[in-house]
Amino acid sequence: MSTGDGVAGQWGGVDIHFGEEGGRLTYGSYLRLSQLLDQQRLESDPPAHDELLFITIHQVYELWFKQVLHELTGSRDAMLSGELWLAEHLLRRVHTIERTLTQQIDILETMTPQDFGEFRHRLSPASGFQSVQYREIEFLSGAKDPSFVKRFRGLTDAEKARLGRRLADPTLWDAFLVVLEKAGFATDSEDAVRDALRKVAGDRAHYAAVWELAEALLQHDELAAAWRARHVVMVERMIGTKPGTGGSSGAGYLRSRLDLRYYPLLWDLRSSL
Repeated sequence: MSTGDGVAGQWGGVDIHFGEEGGRLTYGSYLRLSQLLDQQRLESDPPAHDELLFITIHQVYELWFKQVLHELTGSRDAMLSGELWLAEHLLRRVHTIERTLTQQIDILETMTPQDFGEFRHRLSPASGFQSVQYREIEFLSGAKDPSFVKRFRGLTDAEKARLGRRLADPTLWDAFLVVLEKAGFATDSEDAVRDALRKVAGDRAHYAAVWELAEALLQHDELAAAWRARHVVMVERMIGTKPGTGGSSGAGYLRSRLDLRYYPLLWDLRSSL
């Protein structure tokens, strides 16, 4: 086998071709770049300079949301199958992505309110409130809200089906309760779960994997809350108290979500340690 770029060779008994000599795949075709880079369509006329930034940031958010859903689903399934190391590993990856999501707001804030105002009126009635993937993340994390599906009339049949599956599927918290049960704890009531968590926290040497998994879940919860807090401040900076383009109260609605906690029992545990 050759290690040089563009040279054919053998790997595990299979013919492989690198670079130009392969002629089977290119960087652009693998990433579908021609299709990807054609998706930033401006609505403003004449084109507003900052609309491209706005579209790009939000499309990148949706790509990261897709990855977060992939990792959270994998983490949940790993918990259900008893692979606690994998469940924690995938959650740690989600933490890194969530920090990136928050940092991206800095880029969005290079746009001034005046620049945003040049094209904001063209967005209505579209709104970030309509992000189906973001709702999927909340549902999978444990904050299931069936009323969202009933409230939001702009959902396609495919989107309704996706959210319906997330509402029916086990959450990360459901999977963690299975972990506690397999470790020998009762989980048939909140008091039983509280007692289990105190015992795990009090004997980390014996329940190390369970404790680290609980901490990884709490970190996911904390980072999601940090993103919501950073997001609402950005919205206030951009539009003040104006209503959202989708008809919500804008920053007021976002502030009402700041107290959301995916895993309140993990937060309550802090008061008893």
